Amino acid sequence: MLEIVFQDEYFVAVNKPAGMLVHRSWLDKHETQFVMQTLRDQIGQHVFPLHRLDRPTSGVLIFALSSEVASQVMPMFANHEMEKTYHAIVRGWILQPGRLDYALKVELDKIADKHVSQEKEAQEAVTDYQPLAQVEVAHSTGKFPTTRYGLIEMKPLTGRKHQLRRHMAHLRHPIVGDTTHGDGKHNKLFRDVYDSHRLLLHASRLAFVHPFTGQNVLISASVDSTWQALCAEFDWQVPQ
Repeated sequence: MLEIVFQDEYFVAVNKPAGMLVHRSWLDKHETQFVMQTLRDQIGQHVFPLHRLDRPTSGVLIFALSSEVASQVMPMFANHEMEKTYHAIVRGWILQPGRLDYALKVELDKIADKHVSQEKEAQEAVTDYQPLAQVEVAHSTGKFPTTRYGLIEMKPLTGRKHQLRRHMAHLRHPIVGDTTHGDGKHNKLFRDVYDSHRLLLHASRLAFVHPFTGQNVLISASVDSTWQALCAEFDWQVPQ
C-alpha cells in the first residue's frame, strides 16, 4: 500500500518510497513493482503522472486522475509553477544559503539514448539551497579522524535530469547514498555504520495554486525510518 498524502477529484499524490520506479520501463525489465500500477490498483482508477522522481528518491509524487486534467496541468510543471522542496544529507558543511546557477549538459542513457546526439548545448539549471544542521561524526573516510555532514533544504528552479544530485556534486557536497554522482567512501560509511542503504534525497513538499479551484495547495510527505534514525543519531530535527 502506498501512502496517499493528497487526493481530490482532480489529483492524487503519494509518498513514493525510495527504490520504487514510477512506471514500467524496458530498461528495468526485472522489476515487478511500480508506483503507477500500484496506485491504480489501490484506488481503482487510472492515474496519469505529472512529473517524475528518480528511482532512489522518495517523497511527494502527484498524478492527475484523468488525461484531460493531465494535459491541462502539464504546462504548470513545464513552466515551474509548482514549487518543490527537497531535503538531503550531504558530505561536508554548507554554512551559508545560496543559489547555484550552473548549466548542465543533457545526461544521456547509454542504452535508451544511444542514437541521440552527444553534442547538445548545456541547459540552464538553477537551485536554491539552505543549510539546516551540521554534524561531525567520529568516523574517518580519509586523512582526518572525523567526518562532517550537513542537512540541507533545496528548491530547484529548473527541472534538469538529476539536477540536485549533480549540483551538490558540483559544489563538492555530494548527496550521501548517490552511487552515480556521489562519493563511495561516504556511501559505504553510511551503509556500514548507520545501516543506511539509500540515496538521502527526499521530496518533502509540493506547493501550487490549484488550477481548478484557485486555492493554495501544500502537499507534504514525511521521511522514512532510515531518515528518522539518522536524525535521531545526529540530534537533528526531522525534516518537515
